[in-house]
Amino acid sequence: MLSSFTRIRFIMVAPSHPGNVGSAARAIKTMGFGELVLVAPKDPDIRNNPEAIALSSGAADVLQNTIITATLDEALAPVTLSFALTARHRDMGPPALDIRQSAELSARHLAGTSQNCVAIVLGTERTGLDNEEISRCHRICHIPANPQYSSLNVSQALQLAAWELRYALLGQQNTVTETASTAESQAEFAPQEKVEAFINHWQQALVAIDFLNPEHPKKLMPRMRYLFNRIHMSQEEVDMMRGVCTNIIKHASKK
Repeated sequence: MLSSFTRIRFIMVAPSHPGNVGSAARAIKTMGFGELVLVAPKDPDIRNNPEAIALSSGAADVLQNTIITATLDEALAPVTLSFALTARHRDMGPPALDIRQSAELSARHLAGTSQNCVAIVLGTERTGLDNEEISRCHRICHIPANPQYSSLNVSQALQLAAWELRYALLGQQNTVTETASTAESQAEFAPQEKVEAFINHWQQALVAIDFLNPEHPKKLMPRMRYLFNRIHMSQEEVDMMRGVCTNIIKHASKK
């Protein structure tokens, strides 16, 4: 069970308030998790910021071990199931689940194979996640708060997410034997870096056959990304589709 806790990462995109980062580290540790990732924080040395240290309050180890990346793609690279935590309704995007459904799905996913990795992605304090960032995730996740006042501080939202994940993981303790017996039949999901590489390859193939005009792409590629993330591709499927892309480009070049 402990290994499941080590395969969940909490990603904060472009955090600007050191106190929220410190509070996030504390929230993670109280629920038994330890992996916090910051994407392009406003303060590059935020791990040593006095306010962050003060509000981490006993979770200085989590704060100091925080991973800092330049892009969300880097943060999601090893992840096989990701959730974009947002309070806003989206007309276009991945399927939406509430936080409890997301936690239960995460627990089942982590029980599949020891290679699976889950991420909860949170946006900036002021604007949250934008559509481009959400398109990188497999699911939208929301906290069913008061509809008249659903605004949560980013560290508070992270605390609720961490609690639901802990509850779901602990609830699996009585089904460990059953889960282990079916684990070998689970598909090997592709990590996000492999999916993104395929999507870039797919875009090249669409350009090669004049299906996509790179000068006027409209919303084609975001919709394609939503499609491929929604179906949650296995590594075998990614490899197969990369082969398709290679052949499309080869035949298009001959013409």
